[in-house]
Amino acid sequence: METLSYLGQGFGVALSPYNLFTALCGTLIGTVVGLLPGLGPINGVALLLPVAFALGLPPESALILLAAVYLGCEYGGRISSILLNIPGEASAVMTTLDGYPLACQGKAGVALSLSAWSSFIGGLIATIGVVLFAPLLASWAVAFGPAEYFVLMVFAITCLAGMAGNKPLKTAIAALLGLFLSCVGIDSNSGVYRFTFGSLGLADGIQFVVLVLGLFSISEILVLLERTHHGQKAIQASGRMLFNLQEGASVLATNLRSGALGFCLGILPGAGATLASAVVYMSEKRLAHKDNKFGKGDLRGLAAPETANSASACGSMVPMLTLGVPGSGTTAVMLGALTLYNITPGPLLFQNQPDIVWGLIASLFIANIMLILMNVPMIKVFTRILAVPYWALVPAIAIVTTIGVYAVHATTFDLFLMIAIGIFGYLMRKMDFPLSAILLGFILGGLMEQNLRRALSISNGDLGILFASPITWGVWSMIALMVALPFWRAWRARSKQAREQALTGNA
Repeated sequence: METLSYLGQGFGVALSPYNLFTALCGTLIGTVVGLLPGLGPINGVALLLPVAFALGLPPESALILLAAVYLGCEYGGRISSILLNIPGEASAVMTTLDGYPLACQGKAGVALSLSAWSSFIGGLIATIGVVLFAPLLASWAVAFGPAEYFVLMVFAITCLAGMAGNKPLKTAIAALLGLFLSCVGIDSNSGVYRFTFGSLGLADGIQFVVLVLGLFSISEILVLLERTHHGQKAIQASGRMLFNLQEGASVLATNLRSGALGFCLGILPGAGATLASAVVYMSEKRLAHKDNKFGKGDLRGLAAPETANSASACGSMVPMLTLGVPGSGTTAVMLGALTLYNITPGPLLFQNQPDIVWGLIASLFIANIMLILMNVPMIKVFTRILAVPYWALVPAIAIVTTIGVYAVHATTFDLFLMIAIGIFGYLMRKMDFPLSAILLGFILGGLMEQNLRRALSISNGDLGILFASPITWGVWSMIALMVALPFWRAWRARSKQAREQALTGNA
């Protein structure tokens, strides 16, 4: 009852006209920022933080604004992923796997509406989880040390190959290539130049924006040009802009599972929506068994990462508020907002300044409702992107991509590197290598190295720390199952083929 009383107090703060307008502005800005490739929630929140402080917003209003931008980016990132096969941010990579094939089948409106609904469900589940389980889940998250995080990320990489269907080897190679690319640049510990080949432009490593826009945007431009050359027609959106009850019912179980798992992964400090969307997608693909069309336009493959993205974003608020530890890169920026206002996050924050905490939690409910009401009517507008002819669409993508990359460091080297990566990505697509595996390996590579080094520092170089806790043993067991899965599938396929041949011979 005390929790409900505090939540009611929070709604009193969040429903004030000033904070409602603040949340509306944040959701709108976040959706636009998420739509633009290469920006993402971290940049959106970081850009608005000094603005909020300069405008003299009260601390609860500033946090509501930044949280609304964060959730809006998770919604907006799906738009370019589904329509153009260009993820607006890292967590939207998994959305491209089934979202873009659905758009190619003329179901862009259905995909956009279903993804918006899935994001709403994920945000709703996670926000309820924040209200009910924040203190308990925060204490559980503390049990994950560097060793546990490293093993969890190894599991995420292993899942890619284990769930890859008929091309696990290509997926594993792509993921390893992503891990290699994450090692390029100066080693932060020793100062040694790694794989820079004497180029100063690579000293800071390959920027995420350069890699994602090169792999997806530039390669997509080349694919569009190839389609135009061969006389292929542009993708068309069907007349139906909303999913029907049957389609919604078919993904309801996926929404519920993905929301719960995404929230649990979101509360792990540093895990973030990218890891959550990858793990959830692979889990749902495994549960789908024989009837899955994952990677070819399966509605469950679209609903799972979208639900997990929003759930993880809300879940990452838990360690920030209860422990003062950022649950993701974006909440790290929000943590900076608290320090600007001389607010110390932690367990005492719930007692000393409940208006701020519960006002923020209540605003998560409101922001999710605003986003679903804002995004669904705009679907028809979004799908008109598909009506743009290739001769206009290709230059527009090229211009936005170039500006997005040049804005990071303002160097022409990044532009040439992006083009080279794009050509490489195009060749990888022609050879049927999954680009999402490269990107996921790249994203997790830095985190894996960082956590491995921390774990080895704690144990004085003893690798036994990676097997020292029940959590690591449990995750290693799952990794072993994932490694064995492709071999088991191959054995089962050979056995089935042998039985069919035997039956044919007997006939």
